[in-house]
Amino acid sequence: MHETHGRCHCGNLETRFRSRAAPSEIPVRACQCSFCRKHGVRAVSDPGGTAEILVHDPGKLVRYQFGHRAADFLVCGRCGVYVAAVMEDGADVFATLIVNAFDNHQDFTRLDEPVSYAGEDEAGRRRRRREKWTPAALAIGTGETP
Repeated sequence: MHETHGRCHCGNLETRFRSRAAPSEIPVRACQCSFCRKHGVRAVSDPGGTAEILVHDPGKLVRYQFGHRAADFLVCGRCGVYVAAVMEDGADVFATLIVNAFDNHQDFTRLDEPVSYAGEDEAGRRRRRREKWTPAALAIGTGETP
C-alpha cells in the first residue's frame, strides 16, 4: 500500500490516504461545481483503499454543505484549507481527499479530469460515492489517530 499524508496549513486537520496504486497512477478529478472551482480542487479516492481524517480542535472545523447536503466538505476554520469531503452512511464513512493538501501533492501527476455531477439526484450521488469514494475513519477532537 502507498500511504500519503496531508494537512491543512495550520495542522488542525490531518489526512492519511492509503491506496494500492502509486500516486502517479491515481486519477485526479477536477469537479466543476462552483465550490470546487473556487478552491482549485484536485480530488482523489480509491474504493479499495482507506482514508483517515483527524481533527485536533473541533471548534475550528467547518463542515460546509450545499446542494443535496449529502456530504460535509471539511474546511479548517483557522487557516481556511479544504482537505476532504466525507459522506456518512449509517455506520460507514466515505471520503474524497484533496490533493493540494497532501505533503507529496507533486507526486499526483495525472492530468486533472474535469467532472460534473450536476445531473445527479441525491440517491444517485450517494450511490456513486459509496462505489467510488474511499472508506474512511473520522476522528474529531480525540487527539488520537483514527
